[in-house]
Amino acid sequence: MNAAEAIHSVPQAQALASSVTLVRQHFPAAKPNLRPWRDDPQTRQWTEQETLDFSFHFPGWSPRLECRSLLLQLRLQADPRKQSSPLLGVLMRGMTYDGERWRLATVGDWQPSGRHLPQPDQVLHLQQICRDLHALFSTVS
Repeated sequence: MNAAEAIHSVPQAQALASSVTLVRQHFPAAKPNLRPWRDDPQTRQWTEQETLDFSFHFPGWSPRLECRSLLLQLRLQADPRKQSSPLLGVLMRGMTYDGERWRLATVGDWQPSGRHLPQPDQVLHLQQICRDLHALFSTVS
C-alpha cells in the first residue's frame, strides 16, 4: 500500500519520515516517492494492507546499484491503521523501466538476487538500511 495513504497516526508518520531520512543518508541524491503505485482498479486489486511501500528515484542511472529506482516494501505485523505496527521484514527492489533487476529481502541470508546485482559495497549500504529500519520500527509505539 502506498505509504502516504497508509499513515494514520503521528508515530507512524514519524517512523516513515525517519525511514526516508535513513535511505537519504546513504543515497543523498535519491528523491523519495511516498506513492509509488497508481490508483487504478488493477493496482488496487493487489494492494497489501500490511505493507508500507515507498520508493526513491535517482537522477539518472546508478551503475553501482544497477538501477534507476529503489522500491521498499516494509511488511508490518499489525494493521497499519493501528498506533504501533512492528516491522516483520523489508523487501527492497532495484527497478528500471523494464522492471525488477534485483531484490533483497530480510529473510534468509539478506543477499540480493536477480539478473543484475548491485556492487558489493552498495549491498553493505542496503543491508545497513534494512538493519536501521528494523531498529527504528522496534522503537515505534
